[in-house]
Amino acid sequence: MGHKASEKIQELHNFGEFGGVNPSISDSSTYTFISAKTMFDTFEGNTEGCYLYSRHSSPSNLYLGEALAALEGTETANVTASGMGAITAVILQLCNADDHIVSSRTIYGGTYAFLKNFMKKFGVGTSFVDITKLDVVEKAITPKTKMIYCESVSNPLLEIADIKGLSKLAKKYNIPLVVDNTFSPLSIAPGKLGADIIIHSLTKFINGTSDCVAGVVCGTKDFCLSLKDVNKGAGMLLGSTLDSLRASSILKNMRTLHIRMKKHSENALYLAKQFEKDGLRSVYPGLASHPGNGLMNKQMVKEYGYGGILTIDVGSLENANALMELMQKKNLGYLAVSLGFYKTLFSAPGTSTSSEIPEEEQEEMGLSDGLIRFSIGLDDDIHRTYTMMRSCMNELGILSHDKVTV
Repeated sequence: MGHKASEKIQELHNFGEFGGVNPSISDSSTYTFISAKTMFDTFEGNTEGCYLYSRHSSPSNLYLGEALAALEGTETANVTASGMGAITAVILQLCNADDHIVSSRTIYGGTYAFLKNFMKKFGVGTSFVDITKLDVVEKAITPKTKMIYCESVSNPLLEIADIKGLSKLAKKYNIPLVVDNTFSPLSIAPGKLGADIIIHSLTKFINGTSDCVAGVVCGTKDFCLSLKDVNKGAGMLLGSTLDSLRASSILKNMRTLHIRMKKHSENALYLAKQFEKDGLRSVYPGLASHPGNGLMNKQMVKEYGYGGILTIDVGSLENANALMELMQKKNLGYLAVSLGFYKTLFSAPGTSTSSEIPEEEQEEMGLSDGLIRFSIGLDDDIHRTYTMMRSCMNELGILSHDKVTV
């Protein structure tokens, strides 16, 4: 058995130019050359270790990319200025006019809008399917299909993709499997399960401090180089460039990712179990009641747990809004989108992060008005947190008092 991803990240050595334990930050947009010929060669991509212009590459972004490639076990990785910058670059690189995509029906709202609405401009159609049913996925594939797209753990319904099964399908039809692993860094390793391209919004768990926006594409050297091609690379020409200062900051935060993910997962599993005991419809991959629990157990890296995201259904949007406002008032977390912060974050996806999905489609996929998505924080006393959350639910009449016992 080889090195774990967390060990690979810890063992990367990029000292600062004066021996600093952190790599020096390259705070330059452009770089000098002694030789005009070297500048030309660098522009053509024929030199290694030379930098021309920060939209192409910079040392700080390269260091972060190396760490993310180590995280996902890929040959290399390209960092971007946002998760959507990574997603859109991959899709536009792989698809031409009149092509087709097979995508999970439950994905981040921004990705859904890009696939359904924006890609129509180029005549690219998308079939949104139940990604948990491999026969349905296979039926949706056509001769024009250029990729299968999914999330390891879907946003916000927490459906679990069978990455090994999807990989076999992708290989059968000679198309890439693209997996967004934002919800489950370390917990799931899509590359080892057969995914060809892995995407993250670094904004979330990987950075973990809710102070920047960034993304990454992890894949083969050939694919990542194609994204950076000066003539036809979507990553290069769309210009989604991550700032060097932010790249350096994310790299520092990655060193504690393994510790944070364990705590996020531990806290989320505790709360999910307690909520379920209280009679709430609690959805979390670590619960035996979750339809994907068996699959999750097969493909997860157990020491990092089932992730930090759970949902509960409190019956109505009115209940959801009242509960979130009260929990924020009691300092149990923040009514905010995004995830991976040290403090618990909660939102009603139907009216926020999934609002791009039409109401009738939300209803069809089971995204109800009363659904609250929790990104569980790093609380030291999670029992106290639960007791206070339950008190808020009792105050609003969300829990039936006969079911609640201390």
